[in-house]
Amino acid sequence: MSQVFQRYFQNIDWTRIADEVISKCISLLFLLFLFYIAKKVIHSLVKRILAPSFRYAGQDEARQKTILRLVESLLNYCLYFILIYWILSILGLPVSSLLAGAGIAGVAIGMGAQGFLSDLVNGFFILLERQLDVGDNVRLTNGSIKIAGIVSSVGIRTTQVRDFDGTLHFVPNRNITVVSNLSRGDMRVLVDIPLDANTDLDKIYQVITQVNQAEQENHPEVLIGPTIIGPQIEKNGRYSFRIAMTAQNGTQTTVYHTYYKLYHDALMEAGINLPTGKNGLN
Repeated sequence: MSQVFQRYFQNIDWTRIADEVISKCISLLFLLFLFYIAKKVIHSLVKRILAPSFRYAGQDEARQKTILRLVESLLNYCLYFILIYWILSILGLPVSSLLAGAGIAGVAIGMGAQGFLSDLVNGFFILLERQLDVGDNVRLTNGSIKIAGIVSSVGIRTTQVRDFDGTLHFVPNRNITVVSNLSRGDMRVLVDIPLDANTDLDKIYQVITQVNQAEQENHPEVLIGPTIIGPQIEKNGRYSFRIAMTAQNGTQTTVYHTYYKLYHDALMEAGINLPTGKNGLN
């Protein structure tokens, strides 16, 4: 038996095998180098050619970023497909046979591909209807699952949303059933000041009105109001005093905290004690 293995290994042309391995390694390295250069060149051309055309077409910056990310995503898929095809060819694998076999295997993996096709279809309608753009502040809902944050990227299969704590969520487009876009239009701000039941409401009206008149010119981001709504009874039975205003999109949180502090300080200075409770922001 040992003589059989010895004759077998003696008949192997190790020189030819080494030449083929070295040749294929060099070809693979050269292919990867070309792939890297092609990726850089194509992405550079996209930014230099498509971006100016979008500006001339009157597209806003968020829409430009969304379409550019989508085009880059499509080009990446094409480049990686070509890369895999040439790697298989260099390795000597029968690519045509594999593609023919893929038609047979496609029947077996058809069920698995349904999710991918659902991602593409849902992603297409999200882009067509412009439900969200890169940079928008959104809430994505699917049943009990809710994700909120800033849209980082919109692709043909997934949408990336960066949470306010820095977490980056990759959401398959088929799982996006409700899009709540907080970056479209002006936002309503409700400031609820908790009060005791025996608080002098006339004095509250007087203090709040003075603050509104004094601060209105200092906050141009407040488009409508502040408007005094008056005393409210919340669902939990807490007594509060509500002021409403409309602020520019993206400034609602700052406006809320700024005015709440102004009201709090003015009421405390006027001798009105405020109980501890939840604050409202809508």
